[in-house]
Amino acid sequence: MKKVDYSLYLCTDRSLMSTQTLEECVESAIKGGVTVVQLREKTCGGREFLETALRIKKITDAYGVPLIINDRIDVALASGADGVHLGQSDIDCVTARALLGSDKIIGITAHNLVEAMAAERDGADYIGVGAMRASGTKTDAKVISPEQLNAVCREIKIPIVLIGGINAANASCFRGMGSGIAVCSAIVSAPDVRFAAEKLREAYKS
Repeated sequence: MKKVDYSLYLCTDRSLMSTQTLEECVESAIKGGVTVVQLREKTCGGREFLETALRIKKITDAYGVPLIINDRIDVALASGADGVHLGQSDIDCVTARALLGSDKIIGITAHNLVEAMAAERDGADYIGVGAMRASGTKTDAKVISPEQLNAVCREIKIPIVLIGGINAANASCFRGMGSGIAVCSAIVSAPDVRFAAEKLREAYKS
């Protein structure tokens, strides 16, 4: 199992950033305690995505933080990113592993125990489980029940990252659950990104 600190996992979204560039936001977030960065670019083409990934990788490398690419295995390979995160409707984990090799990180989104067990069985390195709360970035995401979440935490042995609707006000509710929390708007939309990351890390880890 790859040794990665998943405790504060940042998902980027340029549409939510108001005061900083993407590069500035990522660096500020890392300084605030972000331990993994997922580059999520839903609207740009492949070439722009790759160019962005290469710029962000220079920053994450400088701080020793893994860079995960959302959805795009081709961009992950071309940019030298540390791995890829895949949803249930993306390419399957077994095929992704064959393309990426054994040294890359593969994360899979799961909404229940059945999906989580399948991801673990197929060789995922971590699972993003959610949504924990209603999410502003994924309005169609279904909130996982406490029973399903407890089942996933009990049965799954690989790292579990809690995703969806987590912010500084509720992060402490998830203390002791999973290996980390994934956050988007609560960090990237904040007027002080570094401070927002610090408060989230403190709320989850204290």
